[in-house]
Amino acid sequence: MGTRRSGGDLPTVGVEEEFLLVHPDTGEPAPRNGDVAAEAERRGVELDLELASCQVETTSSVATSAAQLHTELTALRRMAAQAAEAVGLRLLALGLPPVTPHEFPVTDKPRYRQIGAQFGMVAHEQGICGCHVHVEVPDRGAAIHVSNWLRPWLPTLLALSANSAIYRNSDSGYASWRSVLWRRWPVAGAPPYFASIDEYDQTVRMLVDTGVILDTGMVYWDVRPSADFPTVEVRVADVPATAADTVLLATLVRAAVITALDERDRRVDRLPPAALRAAYWKAAHDGLTGTTLDLVGGRGAVPVREQLSALVHRVRPALDALDEYHHVVDGLDRLTTLGNGAMRQRRSWQRRGAALDVIEDAASATVS
Repeated sequence: MGTRRSGGDLPTVGVEEEFLLVHPDTGEPAPRNGDVAAEAERRGVELDLELASCQVETTSSVATSAAQLHTELTALRRMAAQAAEAVGLRLLALGLPPVTPHEFPVTDKPRYRQIGAQFGMVAHEQGICGCHVHVEVPDRGAAIHVSNWLRPWLPTLLALSANSAIYRNSDSGYASWRSVLWRRWPVAGAPPYFASIDEYDQTVRMLVDTGVILDTGMVYWDVRPSADFPTVEVRVADVPATAADTVLLATLVRAAVITALDERDRRVDRLPPAALRAAYWKAAHDGLTGTTLDLVGGRGAVPVREQLSALVHRVRPALDALDEYHHVVDGLDRLTTLGNGAMRQRRSWQRRGAALDVIEDAASATVS
């Protein structure tokens, strides 16, 4: 996802988006990611296979601006959708499938088969689609500082991106039911506070050595130093409904990382674990329309949109440096008017309580 360039340029950004594959007539997840990936390869696009065989993932190149990222994500979504359509399927940017099978077949790869065997129903009920934002950092120690800095803002980013309200042919009662299911994995959700990269590495070694996870690839915390790139990886979000929503999320994350790096010499306070857990639950439940806990200012429960404004204010110098402040403000105004993914899903569902309406609208939004 990029390396630091000479001249002190601002950190680059890259995005991975996971998508569902469904049958167009029934809306049921289609375990044919290999077929879609092969068709995409014939069209010159590389798709990665995820744990569940009804999922594929796109990976952007390194981007230096929101406009560049938007152009590429839009193209990747459209090409992946065309590949899915060519083999008789639909591609959806949804955190979870509205129509759900008893279990999701695991992709036929040795590592995924091993995960399925060891983790049982947690693996076989996966079918979860997220969005991972990579932002360039100078070293792994910096990534740990960024992780600590981001912890109180993670629920706000989750609420912004919530896109998994409809599940098992019903309204789940949550804006992001994906995030609730996701936290069943042993190393998922908010990362612990780490005093150093050495403490992080020791913790991960303990988890692997004790068999809690198979390998370092199963460190699923919502922020982690990337194992493959010189980046910090922020993984808290549902896959957003539209490419524009993803770019808004990625730009906010990028500005937050820049702000954290600028404050690397400042101590980051620890958070009460119960407060962080409560904030996560509120964000997953309420999404963009409700309240969240102000873990930074200590004001208790505040409207999510007010907390988003507080985040924008906090990272404004970085947004100004990126020349993205007005784009972010306009993007948040757009979401207020049109709604994020969870709000879109509920509008579709409320027409007549039909999952296929949710799927039809989601398919259009995915490539819009």
